[in-house]
Amino acid sequence: MKNTARFRHFVAEFTRLAEKNSDDEKTMLDTGSRLLGELIAHDDWLPDECAQPHPQFYQQYLLYCDPLERFSVVSFVWGPGQKTPVHDHMVWGMVGMMRGAESCRRFELTTAGKPMAASETERLLPGQVDRVSPTVGDIHEVANAHDDQVSISIHVYGANIGAVKRHVFDPATGIDKPFVSGYSSPLMPNFWDRSAEVRASITPSA
Repeated sequence: MKNTARFRHFVAEFTRLAEKNSDDEKTMLDTGSRLLGELIAHDDWLPDECAQPHPQFYQQYLLYCDPLERFSVVSFVWGPGQKTPVHDHMVWGMVGMMRGAESCRRFELTTAGKPMAASETERLLPGQVDRVSPTVGDIHEVANAHDDQVSISIHVYGANIGAVKRHVFDPATGIDKPFVSGYSSPLMPNFWDRSAEVRASITPSA
């Protein structure tokens, strides 16, 4: 049985954080990274349906979206060797590694029409949290670091990320094209059905 209480607690704490600090990116990233780190330290809560890979494409499952769209939580499921194009986010975000590993390479725009500047490839391991935003660095390419197993990361973004107008880039020229990611499933998991535990707590009448 999945520990759904763990995710409910994370959402509650992140909602309290957003209520007080949604306009303060540094606080959202600093405190949010700690909360995300606590969540991914335990691999006992993600529903199986949100951990399913696709043979061709990485999957992006929406786990929760704040009613005011101040943040969203997504599981990214990477089949062996799968990767993203070079892309941006347009909002702050956090990437928490839970299973397997990711490799990430950051990019920066240079002179128009010239190759983008690329960093060395970094590896994100279970328990680690990375950050993105237009302020701290927003353009990167991410891949499953393993060619023989599935990797899963949990992402938190400062918007309903599936509906944000973003960009993919040609790293050889820096030319961008607009894209909207959407989500890999029309359904969200139900973390809030606590009926079984409530029933179990009922003491029969004498």
